[in-house]
Amino acid sequence: MVISKIAEETRNTILSVVKGTDDVMTALRGAVKNQVVGMVKDVSELATTGMEAVTDVVTGAVTSSGEIGVSVTAIAKTAVSSAVSGVSELGGSVMEAAAKAASGAVKGASQVSGDIGAAAVSAVEGAIEAAGQVGISATDVAKEAALGAVQTADSISSEVGKAVRDALVSAASLPGDAIHAALKGKEK
Repeated sequence: MVISKIAEETRNTILSVVKGTDDVMTALRGAVKNQVVGMVKDVSELATTGMEAVTDVVTGAVTSSGEIGVSVTAIAKTAVSSAVSGVSELGGSVMEAAAKAASGAVKGASQVSGDIGAAAVSAVEGAIEAAGQVGISATDVAKEAALGAVQTADSISSEVGKAVRDALVSAASLPGDAIHAALKGKEK
């Protein structure tokens, strides 16, 4: 997979923002949210093109993991939560943002050879965290994020898809009913 221009710009922005800061995760959170808000505001059609930017921003954030010395899973959770919160602030669909952001986390983890299953779990955790902050059903958001993660994993390979499914189903931190409901009919 080739990294998109938006993902590359996000990665570079994050690297410049977090260098020299003592609180990398707070800087990362702000950078991701600002990138999402800026990208989505710049796109007049929030429902389509703007939401694709969410995937790219999260992908870029996750691919910065090695250079900023933070784990892929920590970045995945923070980036997804920040992206979903940013879309919510703009009045966009939190559900679609959760799916797109989780997709970006899986895509980014695959590009840096991270643990894609663990990144998917962290992405869903981040979506649930954001749902709580914006007053949306955590169960519904978990389903959408899980679907986004699985669909992207499947597009990488059937092995990656299976690894992501297994990780999501076995994660004690996720609502099992929501994950099983999301994956029902998506079995490969």
